[in-house]
Amino acid sequence: MSRRFDCADPEQRADGLLAASSAVRAGELVVLPTDTVYGVGGDAFSLSSVNAVLAAKGRGRDVPVPVLVGTVRAASALIDNLGVAGNDLVEAFWPGPLTLVCRANRSLSWDLGETKGTVAVRMPLHPVALELLKETGPMAVSSANRHGSPPATTADEAEKQLGDSVSVYLDGGPCHAGTPSTILDLTTPIPRLLRRGAIPADKIRAIVGFLATDEPSADG
Repeated sequence: MSRRFDCADPEQRADGLLAASSAVRAGELVVLPTDTVYGVGGDAFSLSSVNAVLAAKGRGRDVPVPVLVGTVRAASALIDNLGVAGNDLVEAFWPGPLTLVCRANRSLSWDLGETKGTVAVRMPLHPVALELLKETGPMAVSSANRHGSPPATTADEAEKQLGDSVSVYLDGGPCHAGTPSTILDLTTPIPRLLRRGAIPADKIRAIVGFLATDEPSADG
């Protein structure tokens, strides 16, 4: 049976964060609000939790699960090397709607799917998400929807799609952005835009200088 907490109420928020962090440690799934859309996630270092995220969404291991972190320091421990461009982007846009695909720290023992040695990391700009992540550590989090359906922007939408596959729902109200994060690949010499999202390409280009895209008219 799922439990749901209204994070606009201080008492429910405190109870919800405690229940959610306990659920993550127990290998269960939680739904949490972010600054873009709602996410469904679990312990990033638990293969069963990662597989549960994929199963809840109806998605295969060929689409690896991104990782959310509560601090830049936590992200740095997951990444082999952010590099100059990565550090500049983190300073400019984190916490916020920018996901960075980097080479993963090879000493880590985890399995997020068919990552080919990379990890997609983001630090969301949402107080509930950040508070939870600081309690749990890195979480494997994907958008809270069934594969092929629109991402959930409310807890109601997430619950209708994911139901009892999730143990705890943290209701942080509507996600006002409603636009997924921008995804940038930093594993190549020139940063490559993998998905257009909440941060426009021109703002990223202003930080990194050159930006490769799949569009013939764009630079790179």
